[in-house]
Amino acid sequence: MSSGVGSRPVRFTPWRLTTVYLVVFLVLTGFLFRLINLQILEGSIWTARAIDNYTYEVSLPAPRGIIYDRNGFILARNLASYNIVITPAGLPQDESDIQRIYRELSDLIDIPVGGPVTEASLQEAKLFAACVEGPGIAQLVALQDTLAPYSPVKVKCNLSEQIARIVEEKSVDWPGVQVEVEPIRDYPTGSLTSHLIGFLGPIPASQEAELRAKGFIPNRDKVGYSGVEASLEDILAGRNGLRVVQIDVAGQELRNLEPPIPAVPGHNAYLTIDTRLQAAAEATLLEEIRFWNTYFNTVRISSGVIIAMNPKTGEILAMTSYPSYENNRFVRFIPAYYYEQLSQDPRKPLLNNAISAEFPPGSVFKLATATGAINEDVVELDDIIQAPGQLLLCEKFNPNDICTENNTRPFVDYIFDVRPEGFGTIDFLRCIAFSSNVCFYKLGGGYEDEIKQGLGIERLRQYARALGYDERSGIQLLGEQDGLIPDPQWKRINTGENWSTGDTYIASVGQGYVLSTPLQVLMSGAAVANNGRLMQPTIVREVTDGDGNVVPMWFNPDDFTVTEFETPGSYQISPFTPNLKWDVTVTPLIQSYSCDGPYCSLNEDDLKIIQPESIQAVREGTRLAVTAPLFGTLNKIFKDFPIAVAGKTGTAEYCDDVARAANRCNFGAWPTHSWTLAYAPYEDPEIIVLAFAYNGGEGASVAGPMVERVIRAYFEIKAIDIAQGNPAAGQ
Repeated sequence: MSSGVGSRPVRFTPWRLTTVYLVVFLVLTGFLFRLINLQILEGSIWTARAIDNYTYEVSLPAPRGIIYDRNGFILARNLASYNIVITPAGLPQDESDIQRIYRELSDLIDIPVGGPVTEASLQEAKLFAACVEGPGIAQLVALQDTLAPYSPVKVKCNLSEQIARIVEEKSVDWPGVQVEVEPIRDYPTGSLTSHLIGFLGPIPASQEAELRAKGFIPNRDKVGYSGVEASLEDILAGRNGLRVVQIDVAGQELRNLEPPIPAVPGHNAYLTIDTRLQAAAEATLLEEIRFWNTYFNTVRISSGVIIAMNPKTGEILAMTSYPSYENNRFVRFIPAYYYEQLSQDPRKPLLNNAISAEFPPGSVFKLATATGAINEDVVELDDIIQAPGQLLLCEKFNPNDICTENNTRPFVDYIFDVRPEGFGTIDFLRCIAFSSNVCFYKLGGGYEDEIKQGLGIERLRQYARALGYDERSGIQLLGEQDGLIPDPQWKRINTGENWSTGDTYIASVGQGYVLSTPLQVLMSGAAVANNGRLMQPTIVREVTDGDGNVVPMWFNPDDFTVTEFETPGSYQISPFTPNLKWDVTVTPLIQSYSCDGPYCSLNEDDLKIIQPESIQAVREGTRLAVTAPLFGTLNKIFKDFPIAVAGKTGTAEYCDDVARAANRCNFGAWPTHSWTLAYAPYEDPEIIVLAFAYNGGEGASVAGPMVERVIRAYFEIKAIDIAQGNPAAGQ
């Protein structure tokens, strides 16, 4: 008999099955909701992400516009630079074939093949930019293969056209190796026009977001850093094109997803300068500086400027600033050592002294004082003025100050050392022609009973501003300074002192706190030469498209924008139209002046013009500076000139950081800058030239001859053009 325990039957429990069904239902529901969310609710988002994964935008660089001078001579252009690039995915499969290509290419372009590719060599290759000597070909290609195998890597840049052609011929035997043609900027005139043309550089980080929005590509596209390359960036740069392509996971292009948008080339710009006159001006400036520095056996003149302009149109015919720099050295990249050398040079070669440097104008500023004095009836044409070698001034800081020995100081004329008696008795025109300091002291600040009420600093500032001082001209160049014509309020704020009668005397002859740019001095002379009409200075003659059609353009100096439509504050630059800033004989610019006892003030609500007779009187004075045989400051220079010339010289004392460091700021023996401006023909001027020499000394001796040579060169060039049947070439 046997016994055993039987197995118990399993009881079915419904709740377990229900739980299983519930779990399965919840999982399937979750999947369903997730599917609905991905496919329907977020379908557009994921579709866009998927498209982004295989969509790639290829920017097509736009050719930059060409820059010409007024006669069509090229000043900036685009040249082809040849680079050797290798696409890793295009190389053969066989490693021995790859090494053969590397060896043959290395012998041709003088770049080492490189040793075995290791992790360390790849990390080292990451430290070098494209085309910088260091990594071998194998390392450069291997690194690119890990990043984007279908994108080419540059292994050698700026090859000769001959080597580029050899590589093209061997492209059948060298799969994956190509010649890339990259446009670079070229400046045929180099340092001759570098301050006007400027140079290009990489997109600054501060502008990256803004320029990206306009279609620029950092690390590829370049923008203007100075000159018209910067100020005319809007029209020269053009607009990049675009290709939208499909790529695979390795980065290989498969097809275009959209019709390509072609690049739009930049417009071309024609400048007003004449390269021939520019070359003559630069040669003149360099020759004069070299002569005087050799004569004194030291660097006496460290910088200088020559500007030539048509006073009737405002066209800048030449603008040269010394020292200069070679902008062709910046065309591929900006060498750090060269840029640092220029930046640390105390002469500041990167600075365009014609518009960006401020100096005391000295006696050339007397044109403003003379205009105000004759227009305000401070003096009449027939009045006789005593011009001794020096006068004693009771310097007052308040009208009621009492004169004593302590506040009486001498003011001497520039001729005092060789002629202590001065010029004697002279009239208004000879004040200008002889450039008598004593005469202008009296005209500006008055003197005892002879001239009881001088022009005064408030009115002097009004007339100086009317002739172009104390504000930017609005020329199409970055970095222009506005100069300074001080007044009593300015002095109280900046020095904590009251204005004195001596300050007015000094300001009347363009000294003391008065500062101006060479361009402002030129404008003041141009306004006088042009019978009171002050034209807008311009260096742009016209803008054209690629087919040579003139494109209407307006320039706004407030924000340096160029547009194809007129905006408030803008003026037309293409096609060329002379732009009148104002006519002082028509536009009321001068505030009326009234006195209550010893106190005088301007009335801002009552404006008046400068009488044409006043401008004509000043013009006659500038002509007398040439024709007066004894003391005419320009007589020796232009007395035998075949064309009637008029002008003004200037010798400006100064004491800046350079002079103080050299211990040259000694009272009574200050160093001096040299100025001269002259225009011709006198009756109907078509050119006005200004020359400035830093620490040059007497204006008539140093700057004067430079002006004469440039004016002579202008008329010689004009005669050549007429003889060749092209009378409008330089016009």
